[in-house]
Amino acid sequence: MSALAVTHLNQSYGGSHTLWDVDLVVAAGSRTCLMGRNGMGKTTLLKCIMGLLPATSGRIEFAGVDLSTRPADSRARLGIGYVPQGRDIFSNLTVEENLRVGLGVRKNGARSIPPHVYDLFPVLKQMRHRRGGDLSGGQQQQLAIARALVLEPSLLMLDEPTEGIQPNLVHQIGDILLTLNRDAGVTLLLVEQQLRFARRVASDFRLLEKGRCVAGGPIDDLTDELVREHLSV
Repeated sequence: MSALAVTHLNQSYGGSHTLWDVDLVVAAGSRTCLMGRNGMGKTTLLKCIMGLLPATSGRIEFAGVDLSTRPADSRARLGIGYVPQGRDIFSNLTVEENLRVGLGVRKNGARSIPPHVYDLFPVLKQMRHRRGGDLSGGQQQQLAIARALVLEPSLLMLDEPTEGIQPNLVHQIGDILLTLNRDAGVTLLLVEQQLRFARRVASDFRLLEKGRCVAGGPIDDLTDELVREHLSV
């Protein structure tokens, strides 16, 4: 069963055509990694799925629901969590206040932070009264992921979750994503440049080249030849 199905998706930004007839099926419970060089449309695709950029044509379905006319907050209520590139935390709000921001779009109307969020990120519980801007880069990334998890999403999309993060925290974030997938059944769709991290975390991959999906399959099918052709710089 597919959690997400993108069909013939096109997107234009200004005078530039950024996505070309993209087809993407993300199976429920899978861990799919979008890969490609910079500027190939990976972030644009995530933003279209989340409703932050309008698609020119095509169809996006999540859990069988057509998302075409739904705004971003409605998509969040359906169970899509999004961790943007650059984190976008509120630096002047405390950790706890950052987490509470997401409570407004929870589908069940709950107004408390789910305990498992702090269980996954104990450092955030320790620092819950500190301002987001006072955290390290790695801690801010944990906060950005935790903020998305407050929604208790069934699909979690992450854009470059390891960017600018020290190696020990990269490994820890990988552990957390695998735990979410294994224990909570959260489907993962991530954009990632670090090949080692992608091979460890992903079950499947899709390669984007100039806004087109040019290859994909189980992560074990990501050959050295594909890496050289589409990922090497």
